[in-house]
Amino acid sequence: MVRNFKMVVSYDGTRYFGWEHQQETELTIQGRLETVLTRMVERPPEQPVTVIGAGRTDAGVHARAMTCNVLLDTEMSEEEIQLYMNRYLPEDISVNDVKVCADRFHSRFKARGKTYRYTCWYGSSKPVFDRRYVHVLDRAPDLEKMRDAAEYLTGMHDYRSFCGNSKMKKSTVRVVDVIRIEESGSYIRFYFHGNGFLQHMVRIMVGTLLQVGLGDIEPEQMAEIIEGKDRALAGPTAPAKGLCLMKVDY
Repeated sequence: MVRNFKMVVSYDGTRYFGWEHQQETELTIQGRLETVLTRMVERPPEQPVTVIGAGRTDAGVHARAMTCNVLLDTEMSEEEIQLYMNRYLPEDISVNDVKVCADRFHSRFKARGKTYRYTCWYGSSKPVFDRRYVHVLDRAPDLEKMRDAAEYLTGMHDYRSFCGNSKMKKSTVRVVDVIRIEESGSYIRFYFHGNGFLQHMVRIMVGTLLQVGLGDIEPEQMAEIIEGKDRALAGPTAPAKGLCLMKVDY
């Protein structure tokens, strides 16, 4: 019996070439999931199952709760599927929840919003045990200036200046309703919530906000960067390792 299963997956993206399956390498999150599930339902490798993700995280990006769905012809229970997957998946990928869902559920098309977190670190020592998950700064940024700049980025805008794909032909208008910047000890965390994000968009926004915090540009220049609709106007793309997908809303 074919059923549609909704899964919530977490992963350390350090050694992977992103979420999306690539023909030339198996080292993707989607590819690993599909390999294990194909073996589980005893399908030939040339006819693999297809796992649909809520988004496509880039190489080196992590996720605490990526939602995906997959059609499986199996009599196994939800608990049995979860146990099987976690037994055979590598230690840096975990299936945290498996539920039968409606046939029409599509993890990407039904998603209403996503929350991302970007983590930076500044201090006199080194974040030895978090080094794979934080962007280490050379000097402390001004958080209040970054918060002022973030207000310009919040709302409905054309974020073409913050899109890493220069050949993007589809609309680059998105809604980012929350940008929150928090400090806890040596950690500086940026939280972004919106209805969708362009390629590298969060990382480019972080890179630009850090330029504000380090005094390279003024908060008011955010308006000009948005209006300019030119990637060259925005700041650098922050390193992938600091980014983590926290939640997908439905």
